[in-house]
Amino acid sequence: MIKACIFDLDGTIGNTLDSMVYSVNLTLKEMNLSEISKEQCREFVGNGARVLMEKALDASGNPGATRIEEGMQIYGRIFDENCTYHVTPCEGVPEMLYKLKKKGVKLAVLSNKPHCQAVKAVHAIYGEKLFDWVQGQKDEIPRKPDPAGEFYVAKKLGVDYKECLYVGDSEVDVVTGKNAGVKTIAVTWGFRTKEELMIAGAQYMIDKAEKLQEYL
Repeated sequence: MIKACIFDLDGTIGNTLDSMVYSVNLTLKEMNLSEISKEQCREFVGNGARVLMEKALDASGNPGATRIEEGMQIYGRIFDENCTYHVTPCEGVPEMLYKLKKKGVKLAVLSNKPHCQAVKAVHAIYGEKLFDWVQGQKDEIPRKPDPAGEFYVAKKLGVDYKECLYVGDSEVDVVTGKNAGVKTIAVTWGFRTKEELMIAGAQYMIDKAEKLQEYL
């Protein structure tokens, strides 16, 4: 029986790409480097802020991302100020979440986005009371696809991790669910295509938020 649903943030429950593109390009501008495109940013996200910046630097005139420490310092400041820039809920997701909440299913977020910014983004989109726990990236918790975050969130929710359903939109999420040994659903409205999710090994995919309730 599923007692809790743990969701990825970017591309799964929130349209957050604009906030990252905007912040990355402000960072690159401050570093006198060329901008990246929205599509490039879409490809670069999923593995945390450092990987995003490494790929952005490499693509914008700093081969090998040799200025990554400088970039991370600037990006950290800029993204903290702009992490809610143009963020909106994904279509159909608010309705789905409220129905799950009404049924007594515990709700949580597990994101590779830095913790403070993950909390800010979730609260900006959904308020502070919908989710029972919001967990972003912290040094003491290995980032996805390491399953440690799944186990940590399940413990915070007070449920066995095997009673959790994990929902995400990327190959990182698919592998995270596999590594944790939990039931996993990949959504096709996010940052990766259906083909990319299939290659990653996704066994269950949905193209509309309402179909998650049918699965449960």
